[in-house]
Amino acid sequence: MTGANTVSLGAFPALLPELGASAGLADWQLGAVAGAFGFARMLTDVPVGLFITHHLGRALRLGPLVLLAGALLVAGGGTFGMLLLGRALMGAGHTLATLACLTAILRYRAGSGLASALAATELAAMFGVLAGAALTALLPRAVQWNAALLLACAPVLLTVALLPALRRALPGAGRQDARPLFARSSEPPAAAAPASAARPGLVVLAATAGAAIAISYATVEQFVIPVRGSREFALERAGIARLLMLGQVIDILTLLPLGALADRRGARPVLGVVLLVFATAMGLVAFGTLPLVALGCALYGLAMAGWTLPLGLLRSVTPPAQVAWRTALYRVAVDGGMCLGPLLAGILAARHAGALPIAMAAALAVTGVALLARRPRPSV
Repeated sequence: MTGANTVSLGAFPALLPELGASAGLADWQLGAVAGAFGFARMLTDVPVGLFITHHLGRALRLGPLVLLAGALLVAGGGTFGMLLLGRALMGAGHTLATLACLTAILRYRAGSGLASALAATELAAMFGVLAGAALTALLPRAVQWNAALLLACAPVLLTVALLPALRRALPGAGRQDARPLFARSSEPPAAAAPASAARPGLVVLAATAGAAIAISYATVEQFVIPVRGSREFALERAGIARLLMLGQVIDILTLLPLGALADRRGARPVLGVVLLVFATAMGLVAFGTLPLVALGCALYGLAMAGWTLPLGLLRSVTPPAQVAWRTALYRVAVDGGMCLGPLLAGILAARHAGALPIAMAAALAVTGVALLARRPRPSV
């Protein structure tokens, strides 16, 4: 399900220049359309997290429907406002599906292999993203961008066939007792006391790392690579898609080994190194020549293999009953970054194009050093 829901994410960046040209969008509007996806996810994270606490199955059913409704609005073109609304609906649908899947894993599969389990889920997502990028690269140039987007969203329909099996696999899926629509914990407050009070610094570092990765990821994939590729290097849709695919292939190849390494050595030091690699990749993609951009894309893919590591840190200080709520709060920081990245890049593109990449490279490096310098404390 995760893989099918992410195909459209891989297709959209390569289609962004054509969407902007057909709608006559300015740079700031282009950035806003790209960022609306993350903005909607940020706004819906908390209510969706509260909803998922007792209604995991419902969230899994609603997610694909909302995503498809948004895709239809975007593909219809129209005004700037309609494009924004469509992308926002796509973001809300993706939030429902993503938070539900993450909550199921963090709640029921936590343990010594958690990093590998999260890496396997991210691997499925990256296969979906890679499939979307490959689709845009292989489709004939005569196929319009909106038709290509709808084709990339079609795999979402396959998730419906998987719902019965997933529902049977979820513990307590058949419960019919009355449960609140929104809740922070699946247990009484006394039974779900916070576990993070002893290590608040680790929570802050996990949230900071997640936000920094998200802003950098969205800036690189949804703005810097498409815009630099088309304007500075005269790349067409297929060329931009190949650059994106390079990072995605490296991500796929390194996800499971990196997850296994984090299970053995701990998520904190591995994440610290990942952030330093991402800082280097940001500099190469934003300021390098085309060969250096390609190298930056490869390093960016390696860094993105650590996308789920902050969740492992957060889970270590979160009780199972509050996983949905805590994960939702973490996703607010992540999805806020997904929104701010392309939006700020579009606003600053005219006069200060390098300001955001420099700032994010510095933030990634500082957070990475902080994680490497922090001494691990024994689990309670």
